[in-house]
Amino acid sequence: MTKLVLERLQKRFGAVHAIRDLDLAVGEGELVSLLGPSGCGKTTTLRCVAGFEFPDEGRIAFDGADITDLPPERRDIGMVFQNYALFPHMTVRQNLAFGLEMRRIDRAAAAARIERVLGMVQLGGMAERYPRQLSGGQQQRVALARALVIEPKLLLLDEPLANLDAALREEMRFFIRDLQRRVGITALYVTHDQAEAMVMSDRIVVMFDGAIAQLGPPAEIYQRPSTARIAKFVGRANLLPGTIEASLGGASHRVATVLGPVAARHDKALAAGTKVTLAVRPEAAVLTAAAPADRPSFRVRVEQSYFLGGAVDHVARAADAGIVFVVSTAPSNALAPGTDASISFAERDAWIMADEP
Repeated sequence: MTKLVLERLQKRFGAVHAIRDLDLAVGEGELVSLLGPSGCGKTTTLRCVAGFEFPDEGRIAFDGADITDLPPERRDIGMVFQNYALFPHMTVRQNLAFGLEMRRIDRAAAAARIERVLGMVQLGGMAERYPRQLSGGQQQRVALARALVIEPKLLLLDEPLANLDAALREEMRFFIRDLQRRVGITALYVTHDQAEAMVMSDRIVVMFDGAIAQLGPPAEIYQRPSTARIAKFVGRANLLPGTIEASLGGASHRVATVLGPVAARHDKALAAGTKVTLAVRPEAAVLTAAAPADRPSFRVRVEQSYFLGGAVDHVARAADAGIVFVVSTAPSNALAPGTDASISFAERDAWIMADEP
């Protein structure tokens, strides 16, 4: 297993600053996802690690060895591409054997590796099929097997599920994550799909404009976003501007908002008068016809509701304050448009972020 370290990576394409002072350490056996919108620098970062691009400044190291200037074939990596990049004129077995032949692995050892890896990806009976004879999910497993059969130090995955339908994409998320854990390989994964990153990652790197905006475990990124931009990009969030009235000890604060005082949390004490933004996830807000007796609430009118199968999304407006909230409830708790209702949320579900204009 390999530890990957990126130090102050910089990459420009003419006037475009694709990567800005990027520092990242990926531990042995860890799967880290680079998550961000198109053009944020995540794929360029992956290509620099792979050796398909070379940084203008900075250093890339595997287990302390500098590989910044090495060509791709000398980096000992396995790569899974978005389009799978299988050889259409070769069978599954031949696709896997190609990389081993390039590394001059003898035939007996290569055959044993191929059988073992095909077993890992549950394609043991399909070695003689051609890519055109496989489903999309099976082709994706062949691409994974081809990357793993060379026994690389590092596995790189560039949006490998983007071409699959929704149901298969969800199935493959769990398959790849389980396989990565069983093999124990260090992996760097690029995606723009927040749910994919949440399910698969040990840690997530949220990137904007070529730089790391936040780095942490999935639950931390989702529940404690550091800025409103991250809160809006990773999942959905109701944003409520406010001002710190008082620190109540520990992570607790009282925040003045247009809806009235709100109890919220932050990971450190904030001074009174500090301008902030609160994030409340739609599923954390509670929508009821009557005001709850055990916590503060504010009155709204339900303007719209959308049935989503397992949940109903409500768009509700606090008319006096000009604030619109989205609240997700179970279908059994849905309220009809036009209903006057109350919204409340627990202190633990209102997260304080740095204020943004």
